[in-house]
Amino acid sequence: MRWDHLGETAPVPADAALFGADAITTRTFDTPEFRGITFHEVRARTILNRVPGASRMPFEWTVNPYRGCTHACVYCFARRSHAYLDLDTGLGFDTQIVVKVNAAELLARQLASRHWQGAHIAMGTNVDCYQRAEGRYRLMPGILAALRDRANPFSLLTKGTLILRDLELLAQAAEVTEVGVSVSVGFTDEELWRTIEPGTPSPRRRLDVVRALGERGIGCGVLMAPVVPFLGDSPEQLRATVRAVAEAGAVSVTPLVLHLRPGAREWFTSWLARHHPHLVGRYERMYAGGAYAPTWYQRRITRQVHELAAEHGIGPADRGAPRRLPRPSPAPPAGGPEQLTLL
Repeated sequence: MRWDHLGETAPVPADAALFGADAITTRTFDTPEFRGITFHEVRARTILNRVPGASRMPFEWTVNPYRGCTHACVYCFARRSHAYLDLDTGLGFDTQIVVKVNAAELLARQLASRHWQGAHIAMGTNVDCYQRAEGRYRLMPGILAALRDRANPFSLLTKGTLILRDLELLAQAAEVTEVGVSVSVGFTDEELWRTIEPGTPSPRRRLDVVRALGERGIGCGVLMAPVVPFLGDSPEQLRATVRAVAEAGAVSVTPLVLHLRPGAREWFTSWLARHHPHLVGRYERMYAGGAYAPTWYQRRITRQVHELAAEHGIGPADRGAPRRLPRPSPAPPAGGPEQLTLL
């Protein structure tokens, strides 16, 4: 693996972790959930990553405690980032996981710096913070506590049900700062899910997360991503997904059509050739112009989903929209007069 470029003096991508080869410990665990997976434990030198200025993202800073993801989504755009470490962007991305074991303590220190201005921090934008590895390494409780303690606004995007373990921390943070949570559910078709997102919880279980967050007072949006052309985009499939999202109590639903960047494109195409060979030609034509589906197609899907969402009383997300829970009113002194209000 090529780790040298992650040192302090070499140029690195904007989202890369900074750590040296001498700070790596490699582990494997002989348990069913981690069989065949290798973990590379590193001590990062920084955890706050600035998003490149040319990015389409509506935020400037991210935190990514992991690289690589056991969710194994065949379309994941982050696959290319594994090539920076000379790791395979296909199976290697699914089974060679970089773990920044000092992420929480490092974030707490960086947030306390006099140079940090308290900008919004997005998580889950590269790989999922609540992938299976989080069950063993437990990095997120410390990260959430650091954000809560500094009242630093943040947002989370996940496919992982493990987020419910940290429900109390999320609620505490939402009392003092703006917190946005979104769950990714592109479709409810179980056959499609089992082949294209084999390491994730089922769509139904993810929608249970939306429901549980709402019951705790934390409004949760759904990023309907990806909408998969020719496999998950029929009017019946879109309607079924939006209906399930609405029934789970999501505060918003925002569709995002599948995009295929280099690294992900090759892995997805090989999957398509095995499972749906009759679609290879159609995909080549649809994505002949680059990583994104044609504008006319994206607009059609967006219009259909928004119309269906409106029927169910939900709308598109204000992307990254955070929410702060109201502070409870203090109880009146025992035996004292009660102040009445009109509102």
